Amino acid sequence: MRAIEISRPGGPEVLTLTDRPLPEPGPGEVRLRLGYAGVNRPDALQRAGGYAPPPGASDLPGLEGAGWVDALGPGVTDVALGDPVCALLPGGGYADYALAPAAHCLPVPPGLSLAQAAALPETFFTVWSNVFQRGGLKGGERFLVHGGASGIGTTAIQLAHALGARVWATAGGPDRARACESLGAERGIDRHTEDFVEILRAEGGADVILDMVGGPYLPRNLKALADDGRLVQIAFLQGPKSEIDLNQVMRRRLTITGSTLRPQSVAQKAAIAESLRREVWPLLASGRVRPVMDAEFPLEQAAEAHRRLESNGVVGKIVLRIA
Repeated sequence: MRAIEISRPGGPEVLTLTDRPLPEPGPGEVRLRLGYAGVNRPDALQRAGGYAPPPGASDLPGLEGAGWVDALGPGVTDVALGDPVCALLPGGGYADYALAPAAHCLPVPPGLSLAQAAALPETFFTVWSNVFQRGGLKGGERFLVHGGASGIGTTAIQLAHALGARVWATAGGPDRARACESLGAERGIDRHTEDFVEILRAEGGADVILDMVGGPYLPRNLKALADDGRLVQIAFLQGPKSEIDLNQVMRRRLTITGSTLRPQSVAQKAAIAESLRREVWPLLASGRVRPVMDAEFPLEQAAEAHRRLESNGVVGKIVLRIA
């Protein structure tokens, strides 16, 4: 099969088209013939040498995809050969075929193309488990998401809005801020010219903040929270370390939490998948929530897809066309 491998740590140019043997599914796994694969920040981090695959996972990049069930491993009974599905992958999505636990596969929602379905798993698993399960966001609460024009951001805005929360989102530049508003944010905040702390404090503070910036944003996020607010950290693009005032955390009863998806167990991710099937897939089927698509590249142009990803001009998701 064709596959894109990381020839050495580095920039997009290290992504190389190669041939690999067809993978064989183990117990509880399926093999997918992929039509599309999603392109995400963790792929770029892995390419640069900063995000190693967990033990037993494919060394190929690619954490989500959509296609057809091509082979069943021992013990798989809940999907059938030929089923169109999208799946959270442990790795290996930049290829014609990939393995996934059957419990991490979800049906392609009615009305969505295969390309749109490939853009769902990584962001929807991440947003649902962090904003709603870990952060406990409820209808009527105030929610701030940083990087609102990203794949994570566009998903978080739509889900929070659909479930009755009030949404604010930061983005780089006025056009991207307006894009956030078109998805349901009350206000898109241009991070270059506006202060999100000042804006949220004027509204009473955020009940939940979803952050992927880290570093200098941490103390500012705490200031932007309402009393009893929850900060959920899912990445740290500007560094993993910061200094905070613990007195503020204690006095205002603030919660700082976070998670990363890939290292979680098969069972933990299967539980997220089941919750998505029950709570979120109906929103996709009804059209109330839709993945925002930025660009599509053929598999052999994976390097160009990564350059687009790292251009800081993306609104929504990038996918690779495979079949």
